Amino acid sequence: MTVRTRIAPSPTGDPHVGTAYIALFNLCFARQHGGQFVLRIEDTDRQRSTDESEQMILDSLRWLGLDWDEGPDVGGPHGPYRQSERGDIYAEHAERLLESGHAFKCYRTSEELDTLRDTRKAAGLHLALKPQDLALDPDEQQRREVEGYPYVIRMNVPSEGVCEVDDMLRGRIEVDWAQVDAQILMKSDGMPTYHLANVVDDHLMGITHVLRGEEWINSAPKHQLLYEYFGWSMPQLCHMPLLRNPDKSKLSKRKNPTSINYYRRMGFLPQAVTNYLGRMGWSMPDEREKFGLDEMMAHFDIQRVSLGGPVFDLDKLTWLNGVYIREDLDDAALLKALCDWAFNEAYVGQILPQIRPRISTLSDAMPLAGHFFAGLPDVRETSFADIDLERETLLALLQFLVWRLEAVARWDKDELLAQVKLLAEHFELKMKVFLAPVFVAVTGSAHSTSVLDAMAILGSDMTRARLRHAIEVLGGVSKKHAKRLEKQYREL
Repeated sequence: MTVRTRIAPSPTGDPHVGTAYIALFNLCFARQHGGQFVLRIEDTDRQRSTDESEQMILDSLRWLGLDWDEGPDVGGPHGPYRQSERGDIYAEHAERLLESGHAFKCYRTSEELDTLRDTRKAAGLHLALKPQDLALDPDEQQRREVEGYPYVIRMNVPSEGVCEVDDMLRGRIEVDWAQVDAQILMKSDGMPTYHLANVVDDHLMGITHVLRGEEWINSAPKHQLLYEYFGWSMPQLCHMPLLRNPDKSKLSKRKNPTSINYYRRMGFLPQAVTNYLGRMGWSMPDEREKFGLDEMMAHFDIQRVSLGGPVFDLDKLTWLNGVYIREDLDDAALLKALCDWAFNEAYVGQILPQIRPRISTLSDAMPLAGHFFAGLPDVRETSFADIDLERETLLALLQFLVWRLEAVARWDKDELLAQVKLLAEHFELKMKVFLAPVFVAVTGSAHSTSVLDAMAILGSDMTRARLRHAIEVLGGVSKKHAKRLEKQYREL
């Protein structure tokens, strides 16, 4: 048997370090066994998936040295490797489940589903909805079908008993079937959910081992049941521990930068980031901190993975990156790294039009352009002292902007301007007044190059990181405060 593993990211935003972490372990496991590593794009969320996000995923994984044998850009014998191009395959398999009685059409409306869940919650029952809970009166079912009501296809699941799932790290996992709902397999728009597409693709692509985050443990019974329904052998499952913030909470962008692009833009070396991700819950046999990707693949043993939640500590990563710079880069290599990072013609070419109208001598360039070559600006609470807005408004303004920018699919000046205009109107502020704190947060100064141009050049990950940094400098947003702001934000 040839070992085949895969990574299947969704192109719905900035490439996440968690994606790189899981990709790294899948790659190492495959290479340890002389196998193959596959990249598949799970883009069934047509509203949020973008070509730009897909390209960022490919670029960031390659930057880290995590190459794949098959994928949407390199091809392979099991394509297509984008789920959006495999719709007929999923429809065919969903029909097979309907014909065998392992799935059913559900015509329930969203309002009816909410009522069902509320009723079960009030009765103290599990919120998982079973086929019998979703069943309509036969006459009503027929009426909705004849009138062409929208429907989803759901899988049949047991109501009682325990499902046993074998895990390579955790041994036997037991999940009560009462907690497993009649999962939607095909949405009303004809697109598959993750659960159906994941199982069908893994089987047809010959995936033998699935290494994924532990957040998928509760979905394992559904996947195991689908394999049984189709009469297929299930790949071996391995649920990796989740990356954690220093406070042990799940790694999140609110507490830690999570975009691979952020670390690239900050000037971290790819080999240092890959090395650090390899230390997340795993260790070399000799316990050394510093090792290359080739060394990790040569010594990799999945049983050395610790189930304790690995802490993603930015200070530790920064220390390791410094070790790489000092030990591995001579002057020539360091100069090349600096040029590759930011001092290259493509990047500098975007900056020159911003500073050329403002300079009288060449020495003016660096003070004007410094924020384009920096990490997080040295802003403090006093940096916002001249801005005539109350702290509460300042925090709300910056937090709302972060949330708006998280939903931006096309990162360019026109789109950024549209978002700023919308928020300025919401806060009933002139554009100049609204942008004043944004200037400080993004550029570190109240007087600089165009802040919208700066945001466009710096990119989504660095811009949002600087805005979040400013929010923390101003005292941060507590969970209680965040809930209040989220309620206001929904009114936009």
